[in-house]
Amino acid sequence: MSYTPSPNRYSQMEYRRCGRSGLKLPALSLGLWHNFGHVDVLENSRQILRDAFDAGVTHFDLANNYGPPPGSAEENFGKILKEDFRGYRDELIISTKAGYKMWEGPYGEWGSKKYMVSSLDASLKRMSLDYVDIFYHHRPDPDTPLEETMTALDLIVRQGKALYVGLSNYDVPEATRALEILKELGTPCLIHQPKYSMFVRWVEDGLLDLLEKEGVGCIPFSPLAQGLLTNKYLGGIPENSRAAKSHGFLQREDITADKLEQIQLLNEMAEQRGQSLAQMALAWLLKDPRVTSVLIGASTPSQLADSLKCMDNTQFGTEELDRIEQILK
Repeated sequence: MSYTPSPNRYSQMEYRRCGRSGLKLPALSLGLWHNFGHVDVLENSRQILRDAFDAGVTHFDLANNYGPPPGSAEENFGKILKEDFRGYRDELIISTKAGYKMWEGPYGEWGSKKYMVSSLDASLKRMSLDYVDIFYHHRPDPDTPLEETMTALDLIVRQGKALYVGLSNYDVPEATRALEILKELGTPCLIHQPKYSMFVRWVEDGLLDLLEKEGVGCIPFSPLAQGLLTNKYLGGIPENSRAAKSHGFLQREDITADKLEQIQLLNEMAEQRGQSLAQMALAWLLKDPRVTSVLIGASTPSQLADSLKCMDNTQFGTEELDRIEQILK
């Protein structure tokens, strides 16, 4: 079936200015970290992307290592882009990243100019694109001078291979210095992508303030704490969950009795708001004007639809926010 996007796609999404740039992003962006690799069903991935765009989600976020196997999310995305979104490239914000291991040898990861430029060239080839809208350094490199990595980002923009650059997983001191260097080079940082959720709050210790002061956008990833902030764990640890399998980012020991109690109490609050726990957790991030967009994942079209409903209620009263803080303490 050929695809024609919904004519109403821009009427149901909120768009937020990214820092002090001219770019606006949808309040919810789709991350392709999981569920878009060669191990996944391509038609399911295709339907999720179509449904997202129909709902006004214009930003699709990738990285060189997304899959599995690494690189396959970009390959699948490139295939779907060509077949379904051929005439809509100018309506899309496509981002990718480099920083984690992609190939053997000393130039296959981290932040050297050699790796960064080579990695983006390979990403563009996999997606059959001339340029990406945003190119991120995925994680700080302890051994490469920050000047070299930032100069690589600047070079990539000057080459026309990316329109904007971003940082991911940088703490406050690293981000402060990186933003300074990029500004001096004349390619200011557009956006920072940190891990941030009700359960992971480190960005509140100075990073959000820094981004606001410097006019840089913020796009949290893992907003549902790897599924903890969903209805999946309300009855304990289900057998087919990430935590039960104990591989990947969520371990069984992360789910303590205290955590399960917090999840139960937060879920009761969400029900009072007429939301699912996941919807409330996404809305809670969007309440902060410093958050430009929140990166959501989806394994099925119905899961995507459920997350999108968070937009129906992103307002919180003072009592609600106080109650959430009590629960999270």
